[in-house]
Amino acid sequence: MAMDVHLRELRYFVAVADERNMTWAAERLFVSQPALSKQLRALERQLGFVLFDRVPSGVALTRQGEALLPVARELLGRWAAGLEVARAAAPTGTLVIGMQTAVGRGLQQEAIRRFREVMPGWDVSLRLVGWDDPTGGLDDGGSDVAFIWKPVPAGLATQVLVSEPRGVAMPADHRLAAMAEVPFEELRDEPFIALPASAGPLRDFWLARDARDGEPVVGVTANTPEEVFEAVTSGLGVVLVAEGNAALYKRPGMVYRPVRDLPPGELAIAWRKDDKSPQVRVFIDAIRQSATKV
Repeated sequence: MAMDVHLRELRYFVAVADERNMTWAAERLFVSQPALSKQLRALERQLGFVLFDRVPSGVALTRQGEALLPVARELLGRWAAGLEVARAAAPTGTLVIGMQTAVGRGLQQEAIRRFREVMPGWDVSLRLVGWDDPTGGLDDGGSDVAFIWKPVPAGLATQVLVSEPRGVAMPADHRLAAMAEVPFEELRDEPFIALPASAGPLRDFWLARDARDGEPVVGVTANTPEEVFEAVTSGLGVVLVAEGNAALYKRPGMVYRPVRDLPPGELAIAWRKDDKSPQVRVFIDAIRQSATKV
């Protein structure tokens, strides 16, 4: 008679056989004892015979259970070995991750670790891309995936990873530096460090155009985070910064203050919509799992 027995049920059976005690086996498997008992009863119904007898010390294998145990161990062992063979057969190559700023937030390292577990033959390369390419290198094909700030150009698929308040980075001796929180109204006439014009809507977002009645005052244009914060500490202007990036880019002579009345910034992972390659899918899955821990 054909039947479908799940690997999980076999693992439960082997664990109880090893421990000879339902409570100890449940602790080993990180499940409740009632759930474990229910699964074993379901397995016994499928098999048509009893696997364990109750004894004063816990449980003991029946004669059928004794006969089945080595088969269950072999099946579990073969499955584990088969997984290793399948992972070793993965194609090799390099996944290129584009980024415009440091990622931090515990996202990048955890995602790369998960990716390497699933794609052991693959290398990972990090590519720093200037603000003049708001796609993080996806547009020219140099990046496979990219950590970028929204808004993003058309043609990209995205998954928002974190949403953070925006604040302002300014020289430590700035007239507003003593404030615990800065109303955006106080910043309207300040010279801003701007992204290149080629950044398009991204430039507008970090200049907070949607919160202004007129044109922003641009003190200087910068293409990388290093250029941005060098301009700030040199007194050439102020810049809006996501809260998480303020912690990543601390500089002597520069302070960060929260800004009221602005919508948050959104950090996303992006990839080309038509890219169905397995390495990209694996990394997206890995970063999604990592983001749930943030």
